[in-house]
Amino acid sequence: MPQGAYLNQMLKIETALGPWSLLAALLAVERAEGRVRAVRWGPRTLDCDLVLYGRETVRLPDLVVPHPELPNREFWIRELMGIGMDSEWAVRSVKSAG
Repeated sequence: MPQGAYLNQMLKIETALGPWSLLAALLAVERAEGRVRAVRWGPRTLDCDLVLYGRETVRLPDLVVPHPELPNREFWIRELMGIGMDSEWAVRSVKSAG
């Protein structure tokens, strides 16, 4: 499905929220900005992903951290390195869980 042009940005934040609560907050931002998840992998106006949560790994039905698509998204790896995160550990963690 075609996707129009969009901007991509990775943020490094500090939060008191746990991983599940942080994901819920990110999804609430998407909804508040009008994101409708009608089609998986479909066009989007906003996409908030929880890629890493420090060096924690999370394996829940609705949340996997590091994000399972990390090894497939070169731009995420570049962005992680740019903000001083350990992308090599994250990629190894995803691959070992796979």
